[in-house]
Amino acid sequence: MTLQLHTFPALTDNYGFLLHDPASEETACIDTPDGAECLRQAEAKGWRITQVWNTHWHADHTQGNLAVKSATGCTVIAPAEEAHRIEGVDRTVGPGNTLLLGEWQAEVFAAGGHTLGHIAYHLPAATIAFVGDCLFALGCGRMFEGTPDQFWASLQRIAALPQDTTICGAHEYSAGNARFALHADPDNLALQDYAREITAKRAAGEPTVPFRLERELATNPFLRADQPALQARWGGGDAVATFAALRAAKDAY
Repeated sequence: MTLQLHTFPALTDNYGFLLHDPASEETACIDTPDGAECLRQAEAKGWRITQVWNTHWHADHTQGNLAVKSATGCTVIAPAEEAHRIEGVDRTVGPGNTLLLGEWQAEVFAAGGHTLGHIAYHLPAATIAFVGDCLFALGCGRMFEGTPDQFWASLQRIAALPQDTTICGAHEYSAGNARFALHADPDNLALQDYAREITAKRAAGEPTVPFRLERELATNPFLRADQPALQARWGGGDAVATFAALRAAKDAY
């Protein structure tokens, strides 16, 4: 039996994720943007949330922890470096740790940059990764707390996952990201195709999340800061400098 993923919109532009193992009947809720909505979605699927996996401390990812925990008695798991800023934490994890959902193993890796202690969860056997606000379709998170070196290293860890990995980024930012990506890398034909597809999906009210890593590697300028063409265009002498230039330009775009 395979894992079942349920993605649902929450708040203004967040996504919530429920990952269900039919064999054990365990369900992980990855981040809790809206506790009541997380519970409604789980009830509609006939699933009981047994774990919460937080990616970072921001309220739109953790503010539903207590509501979900109170209703279900679930275990709340959070990044060790940020647990003091998160309510309801029962267990902390960090890079190199593993979690189990039934018999499915999730590997924790560092995804800092957006926040210092941000983590991501990768389930190799299910070819899926939950990356919070580190990576979005055609974009990445704002660099609120980290440094360009740290953020680029985090993106490289994601880039090193198998290319068929399904990436669950936590926001519907794809349309805006596509506009900047076309500005950043205007000659990329694969990007042009992807941007048209995103425009069509959003016009039809369809989500653009989750997405495949393979496509991001070919189109997402923040993952391609090591490419000579982008470095030449953005004046970066290396990948970190180019990433920093792209992130600053996106902030002002």
